[in-house]
Amino acid sequence: MSFGLYSIGFAILIGGLIYAAHLMHMPAHWIAVGAIVLLGVGIVSGVKATRQKDSAE
Repeated sequence: MSFGLYSIGFAILIGGLIYAAHLMHMPAHWIAVGAIVLLGVGIVSGVKATRQKDSAE
């Protein structure tokens, strides 16, 4: 699984959640906070899932 594919999937997820929050009339500043937090979680989990293991020398 490549990091790019993981990032695209997470971006689609964040976009859907932003749209749902907008439809529920949440304040824009809370939508932005949620998007930033999810972006950070996505980057950390994407790097963790796609990084190559170090060789034990």
